[in-house]
Amino acid sequence: MQKFPNSLNTTEIKKAPLSGMTIPEIAEKLNSLNPEKKIPLYRSKQLFSLIKNGAANFKEMSILPGELAEELERYAVVRGSNVNKKHIAADGTIKLVLELSDGILIETVLLASASGGGSSSLKKEHYTACLSTQAGCPMGCVFCKTGSMGFLRNLEASEIVEQFLFLNDELHKISKDNRISHVVVMGMGEPLLNLGALRKAMEILCDSAGFRLSKRKITVSTAGICDGIIDMAENGPETELAVSIPSAREELRSRLMPGTAQYPLPQLKRNLSLFQKNHKRQITIETVLLGNINTDPEDAHALIDFCRNLDTVINLIPWNPVKDLFFEGKTLQQPEPEEIKNFIRMLKAGGITVTQRYRRGRGISGACGQLGAQ
Repeated sequence: MQKFPNSLNTTEIKKAPLSGMTIPEIAEKLNSLNPEKKIPLYRSKQLFSLIKNGAANFKEMSILPGELAEELERYAVVRGSNVNKKHIAADGTIKLVLELSDGILIETVLLASASGGGSSSLKKEHYTACLSTQAGCPMGCVFCKTGSMGFLRNLEASEIVEQFLFLNDELHKISKDNRISHVVVMGMGEPLLNLGALRKAMEILCDSAGFRLSKRKITVSTAGICDGIIDMAENGPETELAVSIPSAREELRSRLMPGTAQYPLPQLKRNLSLFQKNHKRQITIETVLLGNINTDPEDAHALIDFCRNLDTVINLIPWNPVKDLFFEGKTLQQPEPEEIKNFIRMLKAGGITVTQRYRRGRGISGACGQLGAQ
């Protein structure tokens, strides 16, 4: 089980991490070091580019004047977190356990997809970073290990960006010719409860002077935080949106996802309609299938009804096993292959577009719902 310290260190971090700063913020930081000597803007752009190109400390930034590098060393750091552990799965998935500046541990995952979904070797074309936004999670979803750990705190923008940086470091150890092209914000925590830090992290990752990620290749996954969906609809980021709905039967959903009780399904559907109207994007409905719990015809028909008049695709996720997770006193079980086939058949008969999540990283507790299990 992932270990967290008993209490948080609330001492203010004196050295600000540059990883979570935009170019204007870096410029402000540089000029605050010596107010009498204005530093040209191009130095801030250089720093931003160096950080995004993998420089982890100021010693690696030989392009900077020595005096400036020394001054930065006293008042800032490039990254505020570090790699505590690394796990590599047989399918090539890499999971990093990162230690934050206050000693808290979080997890982030690098996924690789083969063209056509064939081989699972990491040396393929399509690389995805799975990022966390919180340490622990307040939502309490019964099928998710992170949800069973409780909530510690929101992550800073720098701590979200640094997950990407560390994963990118790992990819370059394998191949410098490849890059991470996609991001899924589906790691530890509920992203829409930390939307400010997430929005800033996405701004940094999409900056043309940095990684130049496309917002259309970023997917933010939520348990259904309605006010957060409205905030995204009106203020961005203009990414893809995925919503976890293990059951469209209200009573069962609230038992499986206690944190969503204040966000009933009719309100959620109205807010998704607004998001879709503003962003013109198809919405992914993520449904974790639990053996003998949410796979019967009533569940299928409820999902079909919920998706009516929305442009959606349902992504089915057969539950990834985690030790000691229970639902109302009974140990959770994976759905049987026939359960999955029947559920897909019922959804398709109702006119629903259905995909099934390919399981990666299960051997290192890096798959959906497993983060924090090691």
